[in-house]
Amino acid sequence: MEGGTATVLVVDDSRTKRYLLVSWLTRAGFVIIEAENGTEALARMAADRVDVVVLDVRLPDMSGFEVCERIKEDYPATPVIHVSAHAVDVGDRAQGLTRGADAYLAEPIEPEELVATTHAVLRYYQARRRAELLAERLAALADATVQMHAASNFVRLLEAAAAGAARIFRSPAAVVAETFDGDCLAGVAAGPDATPTVVPWAVDDTGVPIGTTVRIDEPGNWTLADWPAGDTVTVAAARLREDRAPLYVVVPTATQTVRTPVLVQLAQAIASAVEAQRSFDEEHRIAVTLQRSLLTRRLPEIAGLDLAVRYEPASAQTEVGGDFYELVMLDGHLLVAVGDVAGHSLHAATVMAELRHAVRAYAVEGHQPGVILDRVNELMRTLLPNEQATLCLLLLHPGSGLVRLASAGHLPALISRDGRVEFVQHSAPLLGVRAPRPPDLEFVLPAGATLVLYTDGLIERRDATIDDGLAALGRVATRVDDNLDQFCQRLLVELAPPEIQDDVAVVAVRRR
Repeated sequence: MEGGTATVLVVDDSRTKRYLLVSWLTRAGFVIIEAENGTEALARMAADRVDVVVLDVRLPDMSGFEVCERIKEDYPATPVIHVSAHAVDVGDRAQGLTRGADAYLAEPIEPEELVATTHAVLRYYQARRRAELLAERLAALADATVQMHAASNFVRLLEAAAAGAARIFRSPAAVVAETFDGDCLAGVAAGPDATPTVVPWAVDDTGVPIGTTVRIDEPGNWTLADWPAGDTVTVAAARLREDRAPLYVVVPTATQTVRTPVLVQLAQAIASAVEAQRSFDEEHRIAVTLQRSLLTRRLPEIAGLDLAVRYEPASAQTEVGGDFYELVMLDGHLLVAVGDVAGHSLHAATVMAELRHAVRAYAVEGHQPGVILDRVNELMRTLLPNEQATLCLLLLHPGSGLVRLASAGHLPALISRDGRVEFVQHSAPLLGVRAPRPPDLEFVLPAGATLVLYTDGLIERRDATIDDGLAALGRVATRVDDNLDQFCQRLLVELAPPEIQDDVAVVAVRRR
């Protein structure tokens, strides 16, 4: 047994011979278990921890060859040494080795030879066990690394890390790390098959250096899990940068081998995944803050009109996109615009800001929707030649309901009235493309009707066509809630997936 005294099972029906074998092995420092036949030997194997078997070839109830085979079937990592008090030929020795034995000693057996052979087979099997354990743990480490980098957010990452550590070491495990916001959380797995949980947990980081360090600690300092009784815990701390808090991986000390190589690699892999998640969260937060700061904060109050908007950023596994909306009164008309810049990144949000300001500037100059789009398109092609966007823009006169609309590759607006819906089609090339544009579309929004503009995140699905999405929107929008905010929220609840894959902007205008 690595790191302790090995236990030897001596199996021989001869009391005298068994006494000699036991005496020699005991003097060599081994712990001895005895059996006098094959049946008893197999029972002792099932009941006790055995590191090596010294097995007579001739037994009263079955042959030693058969006993060896059965031991190897159930305990393939336990070495077996055949001994024989009878004259044997090459065929006997070959049969013993072929049927699973690791060594074959024939009388006269010298004590030194027996002890040396026992040590030799133990060294081989201990090395084999270490290699197999290392290979198993490295494979589990690779799986855990993939799961961590595939995690959709920080909490899922901690769950994957804790579950991975528990599977690697086949024990309870805890992983403690700090979020981008400075919240310290711990992922905890009670065992290799347990469902991980995440709980708040504070750690004193004083004196933790850059790099990866390993220390032994008392379980009472890490009461996150039910650690094995009588054991300490081994804590690996990984810190990549001075301005980042370290993370910790905590496992029972009994699970560790010399130099703890897999634990160190696991801590470094988790640190890498955590740093990537923190960087993503930082960019995501900046982009969301920027985008929300650029969107209309207060809707105008207009006699005869009800207005409502909803904007939901993509969930944490995606980056922020370039969706935007605009509602503002200009010279007695309500300007309504909804747009979507191609791409999902902080860059897309900055492009969105430029387009939104351009739309406002050209609208303030008094241009009609089509002219505004032409000028915005020219601006994009000149200053943002590699960008593309869709945009639907209209001017609505509240008193008469007259609408003048222009679209640039955007999804059709929807009108809902008295349980019927109609899509306002205005096919035109998207922004960023040099192509002729059709004249503006003019129509009247009747009293009691609701006009809905939206971005593609509301209706597009990976498993459905755009026509399916439009049809679903049409079904949901046949009923417009008295409260227009509730109507927009219902559109999101009934149409958007539980975890939004793309930004969603919805604007609703009802003419009373």
